[in-house]
Amino acid sequence: MITSLQNSTIKNIVKLYKSSRERREQQLFVIEGARELSLALQSNYIISSVYVCRDMFSKSKYLDVLNSLSENIIFDISPSVFEKIAYRENSDGIVALAKPKQHGLDDLKISANPFIIILESVEKPGNLGAVLRTADAAAVDAVIICDNQTDLYNPNVIRSGVGGLFTLQTTICSSQEALEWLNTNNINVYAAELNGAKPYHTVDYTTPSAIVMGTEAEGLTSYWINNAKERIKIPMRGMIDSLNVSVSTAVITFEAMRQRGF
Repeated sequence: MITSLQNSTIKNIVKLYKSSRERREQQLFVIEGARELSLALQSNYIISSVYVCRDMFSKSKYLDVLNSLSENIIFDISPSVFEKIAYRENSDGIVALAKPKQHGLDDLKISANPFIIILESVEKPGNLGAVLRTADAAAVDAVIICDNQTDLYNPNVIRSGVGGLFTLQTTICSSQEALEWLNTNNINVYAAELNGAKPYHTVDYTTPSAIVMGTEAEGLTSYWINNAKERIKIPMRGMIDSLNVSVSTAVITFEAMRQRGF
């Protein structure tokens, strides 16, 4: 039982939560929550260690997750220690450290008629996580993150994505690499762009397709706009000129799923 807030392991978990540099150098990241841990295990992530507050974990819906783990990597912790390392509210008393995976284009396995979500220079971990949650709900083939500005293993990505990171094929690469891969695989590119674009629902997504979403502040760069098959937009009827990027992604993605009969 770890009871001291000054325990070196506990201090290190806090570092891993807060610092992308620490996560990168230690090749470890934090998973909070039994459901998220269960999804990570199903996706063959290597779990380094697990910290359990039994009083809280006894109320979890995923009690059997511990049965998938070796006993020598499970450590009991006190409620006060868990409170120090917990990142979110209403947690179920379990935190794990895991090793990140490689996320290369060469690792992608796509269907015969793929649908891909591409994010260019996404900055906010919460937005990235929300897009991963949408992508899981729609069962897209992959999410490709181009010219990445945030850490894929940021705890906010995992929290807002409710584990979508572990259920999806996710790749990090440059925009040029992504476009070359899309062209090689004969996937049509649709760039979400406000000016001079077609309404999103008038485009045919029933063939191999990828939608490209930019940042809320800057939108897409000219690279994607100029190389897309079509520029698409979500018509705005109000006074505000843009939706949150995760909401925009969901709107277009589920129009594509509707067209595909899902």
